Amino acid sequence: MTVRKRPREEGWCSGPAVRPGRSAAVPGPVPPVAAAVRETRVPGTFRVWDDALMTAATPPAQSPTDRRVSARIGSISESATLAVDAKAKALKAAGRPVIGFGAGEPDFPTPDYIVEAAVEACRNPKFHRYTPAGGLPELKAAIAAKTLRDSGYEIDASQVLVTNGGKQAIYEAFAAILDPGDEVIVPAPYWTTYPESIRLAGGVPVDVVADETTGYRVSVEQLEAARTPNTKVLLFVSPSNPTGAVYTRAQVEEIGRWAAEHGLWVLTDEIYEHLVYGDAEFSSLPVVVPELRDKCIVVNGVAKTYAMTGWRVGWIIGPKDVVKAATNLQSHATSNVSNVAQMAALAAVSGDLTAVEEMKVAFDRRRRTVVRMLNEIEGVLCPEPEGAFYAYPSVKALLGKEIRGKRPATSVELAALILDEAEVAVVPGEAFGTPGYLRLSYALGDEDLVEGVSRIQKLLAEAKA
Repeated sequence: MTVRKRPREEGWCSGPAVRPGRSAAVPGPVPPVAAAVRETRVPGTFRVWDDALMTAATPPAQSPTDRRVSARIGSISESATLAVDAKAKALKAAGRPVIGFGAGEPDFPTPDYIVEAAVEACRNPKFHRYTPAGGLPELKAAIAAKTLRDSGYEIDASQVLVTNGGKQAIYEAFAAILDPGDEVIVPAPYWTTYPESIRLAGGVPVDVVADETTGYRVSVEQLEAARTPNTKVLLFVSPSNPTGAVYTRAQVEEIGRWAAEHGLWVLTDEIYEHLVYGDAEFSSLPVVVPELRDKCIVVNGVAKTYAMTGWRVGWIIGPKDVVKAATNLQSHATSNVSNVAQMAALAAVSGDLTAVEEMKVAFDRRRRTVVRMLNEIEGVLCPEPEGAFYAYPSVKALLGKEIRGKRPATSVELAALILDEAEVAVVPGEAFGTPGYLRLSYALGDEDLVEGVSRIQKLLAEAKA
């Protein structure tokens, strides 16, 4: 495992301690270039991954009158997972038999009773109008009840803000508590959106890296080594995207008590709470460490649990003053979430978990299949994920080897080779802060999963020194 410690001023270099957000071309902290995946910077240039191809670009002009896009927005990377998914879909539309492991999206339809609730909402003139920016009162109350039912966390509806999906919840939570220069400890591998949301909110993401030897779980010792006087927030995610790692209750408690001891805020993303397998158990941090309640923000949503990724309903649970501040922000940014989608979410969180359990059985079967098949490939090491629906194999042993006349030196180049030669779309580890890995979402049909990994097996079997 690796702890990334950094001096106050540093440049881009080829060593493992390099952190996004610094540049050798301009002294001091600067935003990273918009790119699907970041690569090592060279003074005066930077590298971006675009449609699975590596291209060179030159830095943007620094004059305010010349800059067409603001530095703040120009620094945002496109979502690498969505970029891979869009590329796969475009190739399929063009007639190529591409199988996509990119987007974390259940392949099941939204359950019928949820869809019917949306249809009824469409017919009700009440929902044709503006509603409170923070969410329908009945949905906020239902989310409070669902949270108590599912995690044992007792809250009031006034502590809930309904958002346009989990991404808006994450950004608004960080925006509500971060001031410029505040540091957020981000365990890596991380979901690609987290660092971007932190930067947009003015914060500084600080990576703490865990690898396959620890099941991608960071330790308190690593977290403490990364803490500085500027540290304000710990991001904590279990089950994890992209690795599927699930922390034990004892680990959750140890990390939570460390955060409480140092007066840190914690943002915990619980969107995969129901997708745990085998002996693994989900533990909600503010339940395990109740003294954190006043400095803990929980992010959740209906996307993964109820196969509702396109409905765009998430939420924040937190202290009332923070939720009120985030609600004020949302009142100017988007106003209320679609009322039809909110009523669908109300049906989802108020119903039982039968449909969820059925999906979970399928995910568990696919999980075991994909791990077995990946580990059959020489040079690939894939720990068994305990939650979510992702496999995160190490492919470091394959880098530099010859495969069909090419020698991919990075997992970005290997992912591009797999797409070109095997017609399978995967996301390289650079998107998640850890080069040398690939992420495969196994939230796709069983036949496509087996076919896709079989193609990867056949291609990578050709690797030679």
